[in-house]
Amino acid sequence: MEAPEDPRRRRVGLLYDERMCRHATPDGESHPENPERIRAIWLKLESEGIPQRCVVLRAKEAEDKYIALVHTQSHIKLIRNISSKEFDSQRLRIASKFNSIYFNKGSSEAAYLAAGSVVEVSEKVAKGDLDSAIAIVRPPGHHAESDEAMGFCLFNNVAIAANFLLNERPELGIRKILIVDWDVHHGNGTQNMFYKDPRVLFFSIHRFDFGSFYPAGDGGSYCMVGEGAGAGYNINVPWEHGQCGDADYLAVWDHVLLPVAESYNPDIILISAGFDAAVRDPLGGCCITPYGYSLMLKKLMGFAQGKIVMTLEGGYNLNSIANSVLACAKVLLEEKPLVGSIEVQPFESTWRVIQEVRHELKTFWPALAVELPQNVLASNGRPCPVEDAHGWLWFKFAGEQMYK
Repeated sequence: MEAPEDPRRRRVGLLYDERMCRHATPDGESHPENPERIRAIWLKLESEGIPQRCVVLRAKEAEDKYIALVHTQSHIKLIRNISSKEFDSQRLRIASKFNSIYFNKGSSEAAYLAAGSVVEVSEKVAKGDLDSAIAIVRPPGHHAESDEAMGFCLFNNVAIAANFLLNERPELGIRKILIVDWDVHHGNGTQNMFYKDPRVLFFSIHRFDFGSFYPAGDGGSYCMVGEGAGAGYNINVPWEHGQCGDADYLAVWDHVLLPVAESYNPDIILISAGFDAAVRDPLGGCCITPYGYSLMLKKLMGFAQGKIVMTLEGGYNLNSIANSVLACAKVLLEEKPLVGSIEVQPFESTWRVIQEVRHELKTFWPALAVELPQNVLASNGRPCPVEDAHGWLWFKFAGEQMYK
């Protein structure tokens, strides 16, 4: 006889499907966005007994009519057919037309499964069947534009799910969605899809490096605040350099994201959870720890009655992504108190960026109009790292420089 379910235990959905591993480089060449990413996460969760404490779900392919809420018919047709036999001789040539994209015989299925999985878990959380959920999916989605694949992303999984909840399931009462994109790269595709829509508050914190960091250009600037009815509902926090870590991200949470989230009062939170800002990631160059990610997530659980869907985006160090997702899973399960500490202060530049973002948005969000206490600004500030032409990392502070 089974033990009765503990009514206090949070029902956390966990979705993983090996079929998404069939999307791989066509000739087996090395690539950062590879099947081992999600396998490493799943193995780590299994080793800690996480699946047994969650509601494990199987992936489900998205329907074209839901994908069409954000993507053009021509793009849907391409992704649907790119893995078919008729494209065998054309796949490499077609992929080369896009920015940082590959296709193989498993790409179509994986793309449909990734998008459908995020729709599935989002609907279950919105309904209340689950308290929260983690979708371990690939290919990622936040760079995908309405009409093209980009940056390892084929369909924009989170954007499809958000539009599904708003437009296809009005009876669920989801009127306002907060999308938090903490991938180290700017979520250009998601931003563009909701730029004029006040039903979605899009928040992206990313390396910008004054427009030189991928995806490059001005799109990730703090000046991009939305348009028309969506003005004020697009928030970019653009780092000036790499090496940002727990202290920097949590300062932004406390002084930008949380005050706005409290005013916005979302009905659900969708996280574009890239883990390429994690320590030792080969592409990101930042240094968030698993403890840092767990705190970032924990602080969001006070909103939307804890209705959170965490969807995998980037993250290319296998140990880092596995340990970071594990830390987040434990937060959603609320089984043990968080243990850890943050030793360093935010960078000088972090406070500068926070001030710029708050100033840009204060007319839309009165909570940001309050001046930050001078003692906070005066007592904090690590030197800013600057890389020279030889790859040396400098730390610049108070007019002096020193090697690191």
